[in-house]
Amino acid sequence: MFGLIDCNNFYASCERRFQPRLAGKAIIVLSLNDGCIIARSDEAKLLGIKMGEPFYKYAGFCRRNGVAVFSSNYELYTDMSHRVMTALEEFIDNVMVYSIDEAFLDFSGYEHFGLKEYGEGIVRKISRLVPVSLGIAPTRTLAKIAGKYAKKFKGYKSCCVMDTDEKRLKALAGFAVGDVWGIGRQYAKKLEARNIKTALDLAKAPGAWVRGQLTVQGERIWLELNGEPAIDPENMDVPRKSICTSRSFGETTDSREDLREAVSGFAASCARKLRKQKSCAGAVFVFIHTNVFNESAKQYTNGKIIRLPVASNITNELTGYALRALDAIYRPGYMYKKAGVILEDIMPETAVQRNFFDEYPRDKFGALMPVIDSLNGGFNRSHLQLAVETGTGRWQMKQELRSGRFTTNIDEVIRIKV
Repeated sequence: MFGLIDCNNFYASCERRFQPRLAGKAIIVLSLNDGCIIARSDEAKLLGIKMGEPFYKYAGFCRRNGVAVFSSNYELYTDMSHRVMTALEEFIDNVMVYSIDEAFLDFSGYEHFGLKEYGEGIVRKISRLVPVSLGIAPTRTLAKIAGKYAKKFKGYKSCCVMDTDEKRLKALAGFAVGDVWGIGRQYAKKLEARNIKTALDLAKAPGAWVRGQLTVQGERIWLELNGEPAIDPENMDVPRKSICTSRSFGETTDSREDLREAVSGFAASCARKLRKQKSCAGAVFVFIHTNVFNESAKQYTNGKIIRLPVASNITNELTGYALRALDAIYRPGYMYKKAGVILEDIMPETAVQRNFFDEYPRDKFGALMPVIDSLNGGFNRSHLQLAVETGTGRWQMKQELRSGRFTTNIDEVIRIKV
């Protein structure tokens, strides 16, 4: 049996955890630079606030209706996620972190505890940090569906166990096929056109037809809906053919040093992603541009690609080439709003062709990179950085409504007067 634990309205719940005054109050969290709505509490959903909408459309509405608005506080969210995942390991030996707010649990060998009671105990303990729901079923896809029911219906006490075929069929009959994990929008349209509207309709479809229409991944989903484990999330990630890190700045800047700081950070982030998927890049592309929406300002957009003599995933080396590209396209006298780094010509580490005339000490730095990644920890934390990545930070994203980093910054911990 597998479990899927899901933190309910995670970003909003993190904000509420340290501010009890927000209990029962509508909360929304905004994207980078306070642009769009990326998270909502249940109360905000009931008010009709839509996910992904630009915040300016709702600014007045939020003021009139007392909605609490926050900038993204990823340092807080990442730390709270780490605490949740660590707490889960007290109950389950095999915990696979799937995202910042989800984890798969392998309940093999725990059946004698009574999965319903044991699951409710997990939910009670973890909910001391943030509210969670738990679905338990014979496959990961079914556990995802059970988790949705656990969140939706209070009678489950936030823990739904799908341990019989009767429960499975009943759950699938009430679940839209477009909401099944792994069924994208285009596949959902194709299935609905064939009158396959529920997860049960898909489960009852002939396997050969599913394989022909939805390829191998679709067949795996079909097997999982029928109770046969066929998906391993650890093997679902396909190495990306290009990797990009870019960001709009919180405020425009004409400073070359600000741009160098930003581009260095972006290159380092791309390098970490490369190493995570055990790949190297053969080319670095850097772009910069001004604010295209400011018609009164001078406009400038440019980019440059540099091909590496030897494909690499070493932060120092990739950053050096990124800065060389930036220096080639930077022009003074413009107010820049955005920059980015894109790595191209990506190949497996094992396929890199060394150059006889290559003098870069890549063996030394190649051995150093995993150590730095280990010290920096998960979720893209950067405790160890190149000196060029640090500076004024004026290019950083706008976070005018960010809450305190209560768990990670000593200057922002909650103070209590007694």
